[in-house]
Amino acid sequence: MASLAQLKLAMILPNLLLGIIFAAFLAVIMFILQLNLILALVLAGVFILIQYLVGPAIVRASTRLHYLKSGENPWLESTAKELSQKSGIPTPRLAIVPNSTPNAFVFGRTSKDATLAVHEGLLQQLNQDEVKGVIGHELGHIKHKDFLIMTALSSLPLLAYLIFRMSFEAARVSGRASRKKEGGGLAAALFIISSLSYIVYIIALLCVMRLSRLREHYADAYSAYVTGSPRTLESALTKITYGLSLAPNPEKDGARTLYIGDPALAKAEIQSIVGRKEEYDLDKDGVLDEKELELAMEKEAKSRWLTVNRLFQTHPATFQRILLLREIENEMTTGKYSSDRVYSRI
Repeated sequence: MASLAQLKLAMILPNLLLGIIFAAFLAVIMFILQLNLILALVLAGVFILIQYLVGPAIVRASTRLHYLKSGENPWLESTAKELSQKSGIPTPRLAIVPNSTPNAFVFGRTSKDATLAVHEGLLQQLNQDEVKGVIGHELGHIKHKDFLIMTALSSLPLLAYLIFRMSFEAARVSGRASRKKEGGGLAAALFIISSLSYIVYIIALLCVMRLSRLREHYADAYSAYVTGSPRTLESALTKITYGLSLAPNPEKDGARTLYIGDPALAKAEIQSIVGRKEEYDLDKDGVLDEKELELAMEKEAKSRWLTVNRLFQTHPATFQRILLLREIENEMTTGKYSSDRVYSRI
């Protein structure tokens, strides 16, 4: 049984653990290169601060979003305001992304200046109840301050990877130079640094991906609570996954990890289900309709077989998310569901 306190703990511990690992990692590098550790920590802090400050601008530029003016979409504005007030958070700024795929995300530096962006495809392919479920999910991210924590966390694997690339390339250049004259010691030191950097990169990435998947489950559960309708988010996730799977190429813009649905994962999921189409095509009409697709995802959720590749996914599989929502829905029907049990099924 999970609680919001456990989510906060899950957010704090990875930051603390990765901070310790990274400090030790930088200490080893500075020892090898005989440089100042304090300077390295300051530079790392500056790197994280820069990403925190410029991140929102990068997301805005990469998605080409359009901020809504007052009265431009009355239903979306009133729905976001209603759920925000119920959540006890400031109503985020609303924006539309000119993209035909069904998706949505939130970003910002603080909860007070957060932006909730929805794709045109989401508004076109989902009904209003389903869109409301998606809005509840995104407000859950703001409520949990996910985008703030994840910005800091995601900086660490990125920084480790940059150190790996720079030290590896420097080692190659130094290695070629050492064949002509003495200097092989520097090349060896740089290769050691590049190897350590890659190991830290993988460890940090796995930690970030695990936390990212966990925060999606918490946001799903929060949507079920704030809207009072897990079923609408189940239906929304089904349509989102199917709609994203039809896109010719998964998006590669800066907001991909922020999305409610990961385009690359959605494509892989649907391909897996289509591969067993005959099993899931209940009416044998040769087409998997929305209901059949949802039942297929629910059945897939009960399978405990997981691939190693899932460890590097930013989102849980859709069928796992649907199973959680189904459990919450069943609890709601018993009359035992209350505000203190929002995250009890995670």
